[in-house]
Amino acid sequence: MPAKVRKASHEGEVVRKPGVLVISHGSPDEHWVALVEAAVAEAAVDLPAGLPLACAFLETVEGRLMIQDGIDRLESQGVTDMIVIPLFVSSGSTHIDEIAYALGVKDTPEKETDLERFRVSARVFFGDPIDDGPLVAAMVWDKVKRLSVRPEQEVLLLVGHGSVHPGFLQRWERGMASLAAQAGELAGLAGGADYALLNPDSVRSKMRYWSEQRGMDVIVAPLFLSAGYFTKVTIPKRLEGLAHRYSGEALLPHPLAARWMSQQILNIMGSLTC
Repeated sequence: MPAKVRKASHEGEVVRKPGVLVISHGSPDEHWVALVEAAVAEAAVDLPAGLPLACAFLETVEGRLMIQDGIDRLESQGVTDMIVIPLFVSSGSTHIDEIAYALGVKDTPEKETDLERFRVSARVFFGDPIDDGPLVAAMVWDKVKRLSVRPEQEVLLLVGHGSVHPGFLQRWERGMASLAAQAGELAGLAGGADYALLNPDSVRSKMRYWSEQRGMDVIVAPLFLSAGYFTKVTIPKRLEGLAHRYSGEALLPHPLAARWMSQQILNIMGSLTC
C-alpha cells in the first residue's frame, strides 16, 4: 500500500534527505519499551548506513523521545523526507488516525482527539501499521507452534484489542480476518485459524464455538506488540474456566518484526520523488 504523503512547505528544495521516525504507543513497563527499541535498532542494520532514524512514543515514556522530539531530532539532521512507520498492530487503532492528523497527513481526524498538530517542515511519508501479511503470520505462528501437539484436532485463535468505534472496528475485523486466514494456512491445523476481539468482547463465544460445538483444542495467540497488562491479565481472565493453550507471548521479540519494518522503509524510500 503506497505511503500517505504530507507535502512540505518548501517545495523548491532540490537536495532531499530521507529519515525515519518509528512511532509506537509507549508503556510505563520498561521491558515493553526496551523490546520496541531493540526491534527498531535491529531494523536499522538492514537500512542504508547513516540514514537518520528515531524511535518515538505517543505517550510519555521517561527518558525517551515523544513524537515532537523525534521530529525535531530528525529535522535537526537535515531530514527533508520523513518516513513515518506507525508501529501499531492494527489500522483499526484510533491512534493511527490521530497521529496521521497531527502529522498533517489528513485534514481532519475521524475521531475527536486531544493531539495537536506537530511542527513539521519535512515531507511526511506515512507508512502502514502491522495488520497482516506473510511476515506477520509467520511471527504469530512461530510464537505458539510449540503448543501444537495434535494438529488434526486443533484451531488457532488470534485475540486482538479491537475497538468500539464504528469504522475502526471494521478495520480491526478486516485485518484480523486476513491475518487469521494467512496464519491458518501456514499452521496447517485442522480447524485453521479464527479471531476474537476484547472490544467488543467475543473471546468466550469464539472459544465455546470451537471447543464445545466443533470439538477442537484451541491454541490462543495474543495479537499485541509487546507483553503487558492485556497479555498477562486481561486475556487470561477472559479465558478462565475454558479449556485452552496459551503462552501469553506477544509479537516482540522476534527477528521478523525488524524485517517487516526495514522492508517497509526500503519500499517507501524506493518510491520517493523529488
